[in-house]
Amino acid sequence: MTSTNPSSTTATRSVHPAVILGIVLVSYFMIVLDNSIVFTGLSRIRTELDFTTAGLSWVQTAYALVFGGLLLLAARAGDLVGRRRLFVIGLAIFSLASLSIGLAPTAEWLIASRAVQGIGSAILAPTSLALLTTTFPEGPARTRAVAAYGSTAGIGASLGLVVGGLLADVASWRVGFLMNVPIGAALLIATLVFVRETPRTGGRFDVAGAVTSTLGMTALVYGITRTADAGWTDPVALTSIAVGLVVIAGFIVIEWRAPQPILPLRVLADPVRGGAFLARMLFAGAIFGYFFFASQYMQGVLGFTPLLAGLGFLPMTAVQFALSLTVPRLTRRYGNSTLVATGLAITLAGMIWISFVSPDSDYWTALALPMLLLGAGQGMGFAPLTAAGVTRIELRDAGAAAGTVNVAHQLGGALGVSVMVAVATTGIIGTDPASIAAEASTGLATGAVLLALALTSALLLIVRRHRGQEPASSMANRGKDR
Repeated sequence: MTSTNPSSTTATRSVHPAVILGIVLVSYFMIVLDNSIVFTGLSRIRTELDFTTAGLSWVQTAYALVFGGLLLLAARAGDLVGRRRLFVIGLAIFSLASLSIGLAPTAEWLIASRAVQGIGSAILAPTSLALLTTTFPEGPARTRAVAAYGSTAGIGASLGLVVGGLLADVASWRVGFLMNVPIGAALLIATLVFVRETPRTGGRFDVAGAVTSTLGMTALVYGITRTADAGWTDPVALTSIAVGLVVIAGFIVIEWRAPQPILPLRVLADPVRGGAFLARMLFAGAIFGYFFFASQYMQGVLGFTPLLAGLGFLPMTAVQFALSLTVPRLTRRYGNSTLVATGLAITLAGMIWISFVSPDSDYWTALALPMLLLGAGQGMGFAPLTAAGVTRIELRDAGAAAGTVNVAHQLGGALGVSVMVAVATTGIIGTDPASIAAEASTGLATGAVLLALALTSALLLIVRRHRGQEPASSMANRGKDR
């Protein structure tokens, strides 16, 4: 089915572009929705499959590690084997993994299935965006399509929290994953009927880079997470951390020498971009951890049902969505780097506030009010941080830089959750409300430390370097595009 004729792209554009856009948006919505659904189902998953707190963190961490670790390789694979073919493979893997998760009889089965689902997401995310850009030509049509793609992420994340809670409440947390099977099957049929194959390009896979990056991060995160149950002197945990660091160092050497690396090291050489990647890892880690602990606190301490827990996040998501709409105007007025620092500072204030939760706290003062700050900080900071990650990039490295932004987000989330869980569960044993509240407080305080480090990185590497180098308007346009 693969075509090397450039006219295949033209044909794709001329045949049912609205249907192709629908396929792309529904597939991306399915990924984002699933990522949010799991948070409000965590409490029920923990009870049903007898998870420890550290074990429960792997429900999200296993997925994020594989997703982030294979993202750059999957993006490259689309160019080499054809994007439609890879899209179909990604849909099949994601749908079958969702079925396996929905039927999971044990905790280990669930974690392994989530890792496989991460493979499907790593393929679908970059391939769906690539299909969108080949379907819609440069101009207003593509602008509208990309805007719809971006809106899908925000709507899916917010809706997923509510849908996940509703399904866990009235049916089962498993339904949220099982419903991906018929949706995925319909998308597969529609893709085979309406989407034409894209031309292949020459080149090779950087398999060694993908494997070492994923294995290195997995070993590092496993070692940190293991300390939650075994302690910081556990030899297995320490060995795993050491192995992870060594393998990551090997990944850097491989990328330095590879003729076609998945991550050209020159992408990291610019201080502003490097600072943006580092700040994003820390930022995402704190936010992933926040969802992990806040969801369990609302259900395990405040007695919320999963549905109420999902609705409980709405103050944050509503403010985040509203503030994100003002980013282009704010960037033109104040500059990109100022928004990055301000967004991080506001998020840090909210995380410090929410870290004071206790068994006697009430929702409105301990959670809802600081959520307004968390939402404002994210809405103001994430898009400008994305723009900083692709600033002053050469055309040949534009894809790698954009991919690295997503990798930093996913791997940062996995690493952040593992660190917050390891610190939170040290010396705390139990699933009673007092223990859950103590874990949440300590974990969220650790998230505040991560945000403080992110803010420091931004001030030293982004704000100071940007000052006087670039007019705010140019950065505003980048933020708007993203």
